[in-house]
Amino acid sequence: MTFQQPRKFILIKDQLEWFQTSETHKKIISYIETLNEAVVGVKLADPCEESEGVKALLSVLDKVEQICKETPPVNNAASRFGNPAFRSFYDKVHEVSPQLHETLPNMPKESVLEVSVYFNESWGNRARIDYGSGMELNFLCWMYCLERLGVVKPEDHRALVIRVFWRYLNVMRTLQSTYWLEPAGSHGVWGLDDYHFLPFLWGAAQLRGHKYIRPKSIHDPEVVEEYSKHYIYFACIAFINSIKTASLRWHSPMLDDISAVKTWDKVNSGMIKMYLAEVLGKLPVIQHFLFGSLLPYEGPAPPESIDLHQDDPHHGHAHTMGGGGQREVGWGDCCGIPVPSAFAAASADQKDKFKAPGAGLSGPGIRPVPFD
Repeated sequence: MTFQQPRKFILIKDQLEWFQTSETHKKIISYIETLNEAVVGVKLADPCEESEGVKALLSVLDKVEQICKETPPVNNAASRFGNPAFRSFYDKVHEVSPQLHETLPNMPKESVLEVSVYFNESWGNRARIDYGSGMELNFLCWMYCLERLGVVKPEDHRALVIRVFWRYLNVMRTLQSTYWLEPAGSHGVWGLDDYHFLPFLWGAAQLRGHKYIRPKSIHDPEVVEEYSKHYIYFACIAFINSIKTASLRWHSPMLDDISAVKTWDKVNSGMIKMYLAEVLGKLPVIQHFLFGSLLPYEGPAPPESIDLHQDDPHHGHAHTMGGGGQREVGWGDCCGIPVPSAFAAASADQKDKFKAPGAGLSGPGIRPVPFD
């Protein structure tokens, strides 16, 4: 196999439609579903064999967190948006990334350039100082590539969720709270939370078939406190409650709606459908997706007039209407209208004042939740 540095290809609707029928798309969904099934009924603290590959990945994540601790935020008290020190953190991670990958067991040296790109992009956007489901998708792709290369094995699937991904989620919470990362995109209050999707998907899988806990239990503070130690879903609810005031109905209406679903099986299957629609099916996310040899692109070419190699984070994708229906992405839908970090609002003792536009409202633009 000839490895190559991953790059962007998708810009227009026709390319997105190709992607949704591609082998790369199928591989990503299959991997999500495989990891999903590996953690059904599994608690975070359950015994789980950690292979040398899994231990190596955890060590890498420890190093990332250490870099964060060594790169404190700059004094930016006048702003509730992303802290510029994140860029220094990002550059440091980028600098040590090749060495970190070369320490992984069975890692082909010639693959480091390709695989490390997914790793580097897992922590947020350097220019915008934001984070969202697209960056989380990069981490998923990183784990997928490492399994393809034999760094981790199929028998590691359970550990990849309840050890590696769980560790990644906690490192990301540290980054989000340290650098006040802004939520990427413009879903705002209608998302699952400001930043993540996969913890809710795999977290629902952990709870499938539970004898006592039901989806509506997320409204019981005592249940949330107790079970946040065991299940990723409840840990995410506890996190949201810790930085936002009022009820989920107001600041997280989609989670509130999902809590009315009768079983975790339906929540889990609905999460997979939602991921297909809201992450892998959205041009604003997939136009930033990176294709290489392990996750190849073999679809229609992007317009020749656009250079996708430029570093400008707004270059290489559409922000205006026109082009015969091909360029349908607005600026806010793509790179997001800047939204202050909820951590910034909370730290300023203004949690009661921070609500995303449209909080608690309904209207024709709100899509139904696919859980029935």
